[in-house]
Amino acid sequence: YDEIDCYCKEKGIGWFASAWDISSIDFMSKYTDIIKIPSALITNKELIIHARKTFKFLIISTGMSTEEEIEKCVSICSPDVIMHTNSTYPSPVNELNLNYINWLKDKYKKEVGYSGHEYGLITTMATVPMGATWIERHVTLDRTMWGSDHMASVEPAGMMKLIKGIRDIESALGVSSKRIIMDSELLKKKSLRG
Repeated sequence: YDEIDCYCKEKGIGWFASAWDISSIDFMSKYTDIIKIPSALITNKELIIHARKTFKFLIISTGMSTEEEIEKCVSICSPDVIMHTNSTYPSPVNELNLNYINWLKDKYKKEVGYSGHEYGLITTMATVPMGATWIERHVTLDRTMWGSDHMASVEPAGMMKLIKGIRDIESALGVSSKRIIMDSELLKKKSLRG
């Protein structure tokens, strides 16, 4: 962790981790002011209260949780970001229910993110125009390695494609207001309309 912290500081990268127990929360507080509570533990009242007291910025993930469990967690710890996810590794695309992102945004009026465990990148990219402001994908050096996460993870080249795709989508979204004629269109307008 010291090596990760040093490297991130050199590169100007903020970093954090998911905490699975109280001692991990206390340990991570030496490195960062952001913590994530994984889907499996949002029902652990003691953990989420301790996380909220210890960290300035709290993220929760909602996979495998009922609406009531999510509501209770949010009411107890008031997270800064709520991540939508399907906790299957890999997640079947037809079970991603990306529209739940809209539900979370409307219901809680908080930042909403997406934690993807599916094959491919397109569905993760699709969450950006839906309003996801935090994107999480697991990274691996080789998807054929042993372990449950590797198959649902993204290799470095895939991560670069994902980031480029997200940045292109953000750039392409523009503004939601009346139609704007772009400067690049004016020349074409003159040649086609005279």
